[in-house]
Amino acid sequence: MSSLITEDEISHETELVWLEDIDHLDYVRQSLDRLPTRRGKPAYHRPGRMVGYALLSSQAKASRSSGTFRRRVFWLLPHDRDSDPEGLYAKGAPAEAIDPRTLEARMKGYKTERSEGGPPSTAMRELGITLPL
Repeated sequence: MSSLITEDEISHETELVWLEDIDHLDYVRQSLDRLPTRRGKPAYHRPGRMVGYALLSSQAKASRSSGTFRRRVFWLLPHDRDSDPEGLYAKGAPAEAIDPRTLEARMKGYKTERSEGGPPSTAMRELGITLPL
């Protein structure tokens, strides 16, 4: 999903709101959801939990057909690495996963070695940083 998000689709974001401390999360899942408002905490209808969402500027236009706004929502499922470190995503990450430290309003973000659960980079090893953090 993250690769399907275009810069144009997030061009009206003004802020990302985090509902929990993202410093301890290796990754979050991101999706563009159709929501009835530009601002405020959206309703959440997935298993797991919402960890953040985007706010849109007043210039963001609603869909002509549905009257909804496309906003990014960040979430985790019960079997994700933060809840099940030895589980399905002990190594690797879901397709829609992004390292939350790479996210900002109007920026798509990307996967990192940390989000993929891979080996630490040379720079990390030189600083004495080991995975998982």
